[in-house]
Amino acid sequence: VFVDVQNMFYSARQLGGRLDFEKLLEVTVAGRRLVRAIAYVVTAPDVDQSKFVTMLRQKGYEVKIKELRKRIDGSAKGDWDMGMAIDIVRLSESLDVVVLVSGDGDFVDLVNLVKTKGPRVEVFSFDQNTSKDLIEVADAYYPIGEELLRPMGV
Repeated sequence: VFVDVQNMFYSARQLGGRLDFEKLLEVTVAGRRLVRAIAYVVTAPDVDQSKFVTMLRQKGYEVKIKELRKRIDGSAKGDWDMGMAIDIVRLSESLDVVVLVSGDGDFVDLVNLVKTKGPRVEVFSFDQNTSKDLIEVADAYYPIGEELLRPMGV
């Protein structure tokens, strides 16, 4: 299970909630044997996310952290797309199913590549923030509903 935390955080926030990462893992694994669950987190230098990271680890996720970088022009850059892609390709040969938790259309080519290596690719994401192309290339698409949301501040 590979979770694009920033993509999920902003999608859930648009719906007025927070993703319940414990329920997410239960739903994505659904009776299968979990090999690894990796959560890819981007942190801002001025925001303490240590409690969030600790919670993810307690729920069974391996957490990979990248710090948001400020560019010379003042903009900020921080995403895990390439790191996630490398991990997924590297691990896919030993997996039957790759579960991608993201709606990011940048992963379309990755999904197509992974499928040629054998694993089934399942995508879980919030419907309104999921690339239609990503839905089309996945072997299965599961929209995340309100049952996986927690109210803000809880």
